[in-house]
Amino acid sequence: MVSANLMDAIRIVKENERIACESYLESSKNLTNPLAKELFEQLSKFEKFHFDKITALEKSLLETGKFIEYEGKEFPLPPVFEIKAAKEPNKKSVMQIVSEARELELKAEKTYASLADEIPDQQGKDMFKKLSSEEHNHYLILSKAYWSLNQTGKWS
Repeated sequence: MVSANLMDAIRIVKENERIACESYLESSKNLTNPLAKELFEQLSKFEKFHFDKITALEKSLLETGKFIEYEGKEFPLPPVFEIKAAKEPNKKSVMQIVSEARELELKAEKTYASLADEIPDQQGKDMFKKLSSEEHNHYLILSKAYWSLNQTGKWS
């Protein structure tokens, strides 16, 4: 039997993934730099993938009481090139967008890691560890973008 606390946690992380997906998609629409736009579009698609997997997990737990296998997903990095941030008319707001995205990813990483620690089922534990690792990767990507913008004034 699946605990009510676990189901509540799953509903919360599912909602967080939905919000992140929508937030990244909206951010991509507000960016003119093609690299930045691509990064946030890819982040939106990745969070939609997470949302779909968490939804499948929720359904499986409700119907069968079993965790699903989570294969994980690699983040598709855009091609390597640099574009001066000076071409971005809203540099300050871009920095804010990247900062907020980093915070979202860090929060998601910690939430998934915490869930992995609490789940006795190995398949569930593995799923949440992979989710945490993927969110950590997003955080690192955004941190590199933040550093690049802050230190060099370029998206790279």
